[in-house]
Amino acid sequence: MVSKKMQKALNRQIQAELQASYLYLSMSTAATALDLEGTAHWMRLQSEEERGHAIRLVDHLQDLDGEVEFHSLDQPDSGFHSALEVFQKALESERKVTSMIHEIYSLAVKEGNYATQVEMQWFVQEQVHEERDVDMIIARLKMAGDDSTTLFLIDRELGQRQ
Repeated sequence: MVSKKMQKALNRQIQAELQASYLYLSMSTAATALDLEGTAHWMRLQSEEERGHAIRLVDHLQDLDGEVEFHSLDQPDSGFHSALEVFQKALESERKVTSMIHEIYSLAVKEGNYATQVEMQWFVQEQVHEERDVDMIIARLKMAGDDSTTLFLIDRELGQRQ
């Protein structure tokens, strides 16, 4: 059994993960428009990963005999003008998601909800990697500056993501 407060928090997190997926898909299309096919590929895979996170939370909430509620998503940002801008927005989104996960974990501790604590530990670790990866890409893009050859190499590397 899950408390109403935890059910509401998990449903908000499901929505946030789906919103992040939607944002990454928008960033993928923006990257394609900028002729950054590697970045578009990276963003498309990230969109799928975020959707997978939402599904994992849906399954967890249902395992707790909670009620899943789906809410509408906001239109994602679009019209990005550079790879750097895309990844800066990605980092902002990841940091917001991380904050929300920490709040759920804290609530799970307060409520003695051990199953959700364990589930959120996976998400906490996942967010460490997500933020680190995006932050590293931002650092590389900043080093590249306006050097189109270096940007080409970074984009090609991003396109190799499995």
